[in-house]
Order: sequence, then structure tokens, then C-alpha cells
Amino acid sequence: MPQRRFHYGWVVVGVTFFVLLIGAGVRSTPGVLMVPFEEEFHWSRATISFAVAVSLVLYGVMGPFAAAFMERFGLRRTMVSALALLATGVALTTFMRQSWQLVLLWGVVVGMGAGAVANVLGAVVATRWFTARRGLVIGLLTGAAAAGQLIFLPTFASVTHHFGWRAAVLIIAAAALVLIPFVAFLMRERPQDVGLPPYGETAVKPASATAVGNPFMLSLRTLAEAARRRDFWLLAGSFFCCGASTNGLIGTHLIPACFDNGIPEVTSAGLLAAMGMFNIVGTTGSGWLSDRVDNRILLAVYYSLRGLSLIYLPFSFVSFYGIGLFAVFYGLDWIATVPPTVRLIGRSFGREKSGIVYGWVFAAHQIGASSAAYFAGLMRADLGSYTQAFILSGLICMSAAVMVMFIGVDWRRARPAVAGA
Repeated sequence: MPQRRFHYGWVVVGVTFFVLLIGAGVRSTPGVLMVPFEEEFHWSRATISFAVAVSLVLYGVMGPFAAAFMERFGLRRTMVSALALLATGVALTTFMRQSWQLVLLWGVVVGMGAGAVANVLGAVVATRWFTARRGLVIGLLTGAAAAGQLIFLPTFASVTHHFGWRAAVLIIAAAALVLIPFVAFLMRERPQDVGLPPYGETAVKPASATAVGNPFMLSLRTLAEAARRRDFWLLAGSFFCCGASTNGLIGTHLIPACFDNGIPEVTSAGLLAAMGMFNIVGTTGSGWLSDRVDNRILLAVYYSLRGLSLIYLPFSFVSFYGIGLFAVFYGLDWIATVPPTVRLIGRSFGREKSGIVYGWVFAAHQIGASSAAYFAGLMRADLGSYTQAFILSGLICMSAAVMVMFIGVDWRRARPAVAGA
């Protein structure tokens, strides 16, 4: 039941929201920088896409290990270290001259830093601090990615247009550094640290024992246990499709696709920002619904609608109103899949393991994103258009809509019942 007095969990949610917002700002930047990199360094779009793909893979692969580090060393230390890594990697890109430096800095360093403060962080915070309203909190924290896109994309596009891309990346680095002292002073690990029960409970329970040992081995052991269950592969497979249809494809290639069709870069960045605004509504609403509606049905609806919107996308460039309609429709759905996915994981694997399991499922998401980022750039270089990439991603979403309906189905119990009937 809701607490009568203010709960410190909401302060933790606020701090986490801003950390995730900065991480989202970093992740959204490559879409703005792709054309300036082409013009200044004369790198091909496939080369730049490869660096983005490396970043997306590490962003995802870091998830389960970041969750294990949070268990071993704490949320606060992990968040401060990640912000410092992000600021360093982003700032050093202003000195790069070769494409391998882009892969190293933006692909490896930034990918690892962003992965440590990815959606896994929001899942761990929501699971530790909230029993009631957990779906809503997950929706709010997931919406931080949309808010970061909404705030940073138009700003970065405008700064890049007027002052160059180096000014834009230095702004990101400064924002990450400014946030570090707030995390250091305000962040707490668990509600027991401030003498409170999780939100929605009445009794203060003893804090769980801090994980000991190698966090990498903890993460790998959890993966080995989860991989024995069919639900893990269904969740990971559907989230692979989610990544292949969101930040890997649209987040990376929508601005260049708009540029190919005569839409100015600042205008297309505004479209992505508008998508972020609608995504805040869609993701928060999805969190509210995930507390009330069968999460499998929600996911099936989300993936189906996303697939239809991606198939429509290549035909929407004929007018600004067409691409605007896509921005509204797709934006409502962009990250709405996260709250029901997190709840399904918690239901299947329990509270203590849900953070690390979600980290591995999110790794599958980012492998899908990385594949889409690279192969969409390759298809654009070979075929001269993104049409095939958008349609293929839409069809992949349709397959995910079918996949999620089998989560939690016990075929060993279902078969005898059918035979008896």
C-alpha cells in the first residue's frame, strides 16, 4: 500500500533518472554526428556505423556485469565510475584523427560507460526500492532515455550546426562531470540504509547480504542457471528484435535517412526529439498498464504496432506530415516494451536474480541493436537506400509479437490436458 510519509525511494529514483538521462544523451549523439564525421574525415557510413555497432554491443554486454558490480560494490560506486568513464571517453573524441580512434573511444570506452548506467540500473533500483508502483517506476526510469533524447538531440544538432561537433561532445562530457557529486551525496543502496521498508511494504526487513567474490563469475553463474529455462530464450529473443528495431536502427540511422530524402539535419533531429516526447508518455503509460494487464499481451501489441510503423516508414518520406505521423506513432511505442519485460523477468526468476537476468536479456537487445546499426549502414552503402533495412526490421518485430505469447507456457502440463479432453 502507498506510504503516508515521503519515501526516500523517490529521491533515489530522481538521481537515477538524471544519470540515465545523461547516458541517453550520450547514446543519442551518433545520429547527429554521422554526417559531420563523413564530411570532415571522409569516412564511409559503414565505417562510422561499425564504431556505433561496437558501442551498442558493449552497451548491452556490460549490463549483466554492471548488475553484478552493483551487487558487489554498490550502486553509488558503479554510477560514479560510469559517469567518469563517459566524460573521459567523450571528451577525448575531440582529438581523434583516425577511424580506429573512433572505434576505441566511442565504441569501447563510451560503450562500456553507457552500459554501466543502462536500463539495468533502473531495473535494479525499482526492484530494490519498490514493491508497489514498481511498474510505474520502471516506466519513469525507462522514460529517462526518451527525455534525454528530447533534451539533447535538438540541442546537439543546433550546436553542431553553429559551432561544430566538438562543442557538442564537450557539453556532454561537462554534463556527466557535473552529475557526479549529486550521485555521491544523494544515492543510497537499499531502503534499509535509511531505516525504511521498500515502498509498498510496512516492515523493515534485514538487508540482503552483500554479494562476495568475483562479480564476473556471479554474472556468468546466473546466466548458466537462467539459460536452462525456455522463458529466458524467449525473453532474450524478443528483446533482440526490440534492439534491432529501436536504437540500433532508428536511433542511429533515422537522421541520415531523413538527410538522404532532403530533410535538413536539425529538422530530423527535432523529429527524433518529438518521438522522445511521445515515448515518455508511452513508456510511463506502459509501466502503469504492466501493473494491471497481462504483460505478454502488452508485448505482443507493442511489437505488432512497431512492425507496422517500420514497414510504413520508407513510404513516409514523401512529405513532412508523413514522417511526422511516423514520429508520433512510433514514439509512443519506442521503449514501451521495457516495463512488461522487466516484470516478466521478475516473475520468472525472482527479485534477487532479476537484475542480472535482465542484464543478460538486455545484452541480447544490444546485440540486435548492434546488428541493425551495422547492417543498415552496410545496406545503405551497397543499395543506396534504407528501405530494405526498415522493412526487414518491421518483419522481425512481427516475429517477436508471436514469440512473447509463449513466455510462461508450460507445455508439459498443457499436453496431458489436451490428450484427456
